[in-house]
Amino acid sequence: QQLGKKMTVGVTLPIAAAGVAAYKELAEAGKVSAQTAAAIKSTGGVANVTAGQVDKLGNSLMRTSGMDDELIKSGANLLLTFRKIHNEVGKGNQVFDRATKAALDLSVSGFGDMTSTSKMLGKALNDPILGITAMTRAGVTFTQSQKDSIKAMGESGDILGAQKKILKEIETQVGGSAKAYGQTLA
Repeated sequence: QQLGKKMTVGVTLPIAAAGVAAYKELAEAGKVSAQTAAAIKSTGGVANVTAGQVDKLGNSLMRTSGMDDELIKSGANLLLTFRKIHNEVGKGNQVFDRATKAALDLSVSGFGDMTSTSKMLGKALNDPILGITAMTRAGVTFTQSQKDSIKAMGESGDILGAQKKILKEIETQVGGSAKAYGQTLA
């Protein structure tokens, strides 16, 4: 009789703990999804992405990196608040998608957590002239020629060109870091 009680407690507690963990995960997913919808609505959808696309992007990056999808989607939600970051038609013009991946790569590479790298990158892409200074202070290196080129593009109104140049340099320095992390035992 006593052994039966111990076995029941020994089996029930892990099942209950799993249920609590599943509930917390579901609640977090709902919270992040609601934030995605709110960010898209409040910015008038300027990022040219839907909540479904943000969800799909987050899940895809989770599968390759092993990082929590809600963490990735929360970073994407921060990027949604920067009105000059959006996807456009054309090669390399998916700035929102590239920025989300770049923020994750920066995070895995030690430049900060997903929240701080998303903010830093969002500021840099939203205002390339001022933002590149913050990126440089954080440790992302740009040659003087790159800085001058980004500044000239920003001043002439070629924000997309400046954004692509910033993202290309980040991808050169830390691109693939999240994917490499996803292939480790951790």
